[in-house]
Amino acid sequence: MLLSTALAALTLSTLSEARPRHSSRQANNTTNTSSSTSLQFLGINESGPEFGETSLPGTYNTDYTWLNLSTIDTFVAQGFNTFRINTLMERMVSTKDMTSALDVAYMGNLTRDVEYITSLGAYAMIVPHNYGRFYSSIITDSSAFSTFWTNVAKVYANNSKVIFDTNNEYHDMSCKLVAELNQAAIDGIRSAGAVSQYITVEGNAYSGAWTWTTQADAVDDLTNAETMGNLTDPSDKIIYEMHQYLDSDGSGTSETCVSSTIGSKRLVAATEWLRANSKVGMIGEFAGAVNNICEEAIADMLNYIAANSDVWNGALWWGAGPWWGDYMFSVEPADGVAFTTYVPMLAGYA
Repeated sequence: MLLSTALAALTLSTLSEARPRHSSRQANNTTNTSSSTSLQFLGINESGPEFGETSLPGTYNTDYTWLNLSTIDTFVAQGFNTFRINTLMERMVSTKDMTSALDVAYMGNLTRDVEYITSLGAYAMIVPHNYGRFYSSIITDSSAFSTFWTNVAKVYANNSKVIFDTNNEYHDMSCKLVAELNQAAIDGIRSAGAVSQYITVEGNAYSGAWTWTTQADAVDDLTNAETMGNLTDPSDKIIYEMHQYLDSDGSGTSETCVSSTIGSKRLVAATEWLRANSKVGMIGEFAGAVNNICEEAIADMLNYIAANSDVWNGALWWGAGPWWGDYMFSVEPADGVAFTTYVPMLAGYA
């Protein structure tokens, strides 16, 4: 999610922005729903370590925070098995050089949370919530990016329950560059000896499922569908991670979902691309507000994912975390605004 004005209703002195601005181009899709089945990866986005992105590296418990691990127990008891931990590259390293040594304190806290999650038998997904940027500049040095990922992956090389997500929501950059950075991350991770873990790759245009095949970049006039299909992994464990919100512009900033069937409609084109290219995908971010239309739309989306489990293997709700307060999508146990509505619904797909 793009850190933006959606947190204006929250306490800005405590929280940083954490919201997406996805493209407004919508595919003309059809509905395909079915009864629910279990998803391989059913989970939650955990926020806090990526907050305070305008204060770098920032101060722990002032600009950013870490997970409340007791809430992980609550989710695992409901059948959730995947937790996407949103971090920042600038805090993961010790200097303003992304190839520098890892920051001991920040990485220590990350490792504590990762090890707690995986000790429960669940997956811990590590994602730099950086949008393809480092200190606000588009990452163009694929070699440095590969080195960054080698350094991170070495820490978790022996933990097969870790998932590496190359970067959150690349946007407004060359699709060719995005593919190059994803490949560099894959190569860096595998060179670290981390060969058993899944790697999720994300596309340009905020990795939106509904625009995966249609939205061309302003640099090369290419889409994710045209540039992301040739990624290679010697471990053959790539998952194509896409995000999808259900409001009119797909940004996830409105409580209004377009229709009760918009969830499935916005996944059809991406589903066809995954199947035609023998790929597997995951919805790494999705959410809806607590109202009848959104609840129907979320159920519709989950049913569609389950019905197309040959190409979709998971879905991760946005979001949870100790600093969300009264944020409309929060499922932070047990008083998150959406907790009582959506956690039981999602648990039906465990």
